[in-house]
Amino acid sequence: MITQITETTADKIARQKRHLTPNYRQAPVIFTHGEGVWLVDRENKRYLDFVAGIAVNCLGHNHPTLSAAIADQARQILHVSNLYFTEPFLDLAEKLTDLSFADQVFFGNSGAEANEGAMKLARRYMRKVRKEDRFKFVCFRDSFHGRTYGAVSATGQPKYHDGFEPMLPGIVHVPYDDLDAVANAVDDQTCAILVEPIQGEGGVRVPSPGFLAGLRKIADEKGILLIFDEVQTGVGRTGKWWGHDHEGVTPDIMTLAKGLGGGIPIGAMLCTAEAGKGFEPGAHATTFGGNPFACRVGFTVMRIIEQEGLCGHAAAVGEYLLAGLQSLVGRYEGVTGARGRGLLAGLGVDPKVIDRNAVIARCRENGLLLSTAGEDAFRFTPPLIAGRSHVDDALERFERSLREVQESKKA
Repeated sequence: MITQITETTADKIARQKRHLTPNYRQAPVIFTHGEGVWLVDRENKRYLDFVAGIAVNCLGHNHPTLSAAIADQARQILHVSNLYFTEPFLDLAEKLTDLSFADQVFFGNSGAEANEGAMKLARRYMRKVRKEDRFKFVCFRDSFHGRTYGAVSATGQPKYHDGFEPMLPGIVHVPYDDLDAVANAVDDQTCAILVEPIQGEGGVRVPSPGFLAGLRKIADEKGILLIFDEVQTGVGRTGKWWGHDHEGVTPDIMTLAKGLGGGIPIGAMLCTAEAGKGFEPGAHATTFGGNPFACRVGFTVMRIIEQEGLCGHAAAVGEYLLAGLQSLVGRYEGVTGARGRGLLAGLGVDPKVIDRNAVIARCRENGLLLSTAGEDAFRFTPPLIAGRSHVDDALERFERSLREVQESKKA
């Protein structure tokens, strides 16, 4: 595919920027198409994509089976509203419950919407089913749950609250990976604990073994619900279907999005039949959630992951990636260590020594797309189809970029 350029990318971006609200800092590149783990810009430069839409494009770009399903469903039916059933809606609900702890599913359009639904369900379950006035949530510092009011209130990063205060009342933030702090924060008004099995936006933070099991124990002892936000860790990203599978623990409610749609917007809240009693007709709804187009895509994504064995593949390639990242420790000043699971990997650095934004920009110049996470990490979230050769390529480009930035700083 050759793009006919009639104006420079810089000129086009400058012209179009006046139409956009100023809440993003987009890189100065316009992508036109992709293939597998590669993206191509309007000048036909190729980039190895280790962002994947921030852990969204789990099958990469233009996966033939997914593209065919998208085209086929577009020729049939896109939307009918939740006043009716469609086959893709039922198929995806069945697939998700078959592969998880859950009995029931509510479909939305994003991770934030899934988390809003989870929080509403938890509060309503306590008040309508248990007949208890429990409304508080125990959440975690450095967490991220989305940008809507409930989700951003649950998010334990004050920078996302700035200017939007007051936040939703009834939310307590405690240190991540600290069971004593959780136990002390739960009181007779607490309805649920909301936690990411791995903190993604908080810096790819993996908790200590036993942390999730400890949360399950506290929830059971206190008679409250346990909610896992698996928006970034779910759908094979960590090398198993769900991030909590590594710990052998199940929640009462789980939220999904990102990889579930392979690039098409979809979110889902899964729950046990008991927790699901908190909803009844009219209690919660969404116009576009569960539309047949998004559900067909989600079902196809799940089936491809099964058929191609991508959970196991992500686990193996992820170990290779983490080993490669860890090998940088001691060789470059400011690199502190690798962390993560599967193809959700982070490289910790000292931000006083390494300018992450400068390295990200140099990586892009060298044909590699990366993102940052938290205050001290580079984040590597390639498509689940990425292989060891792609990891080798990415590490070579990253190391070259890091070296060039450090050398230019010394010059």
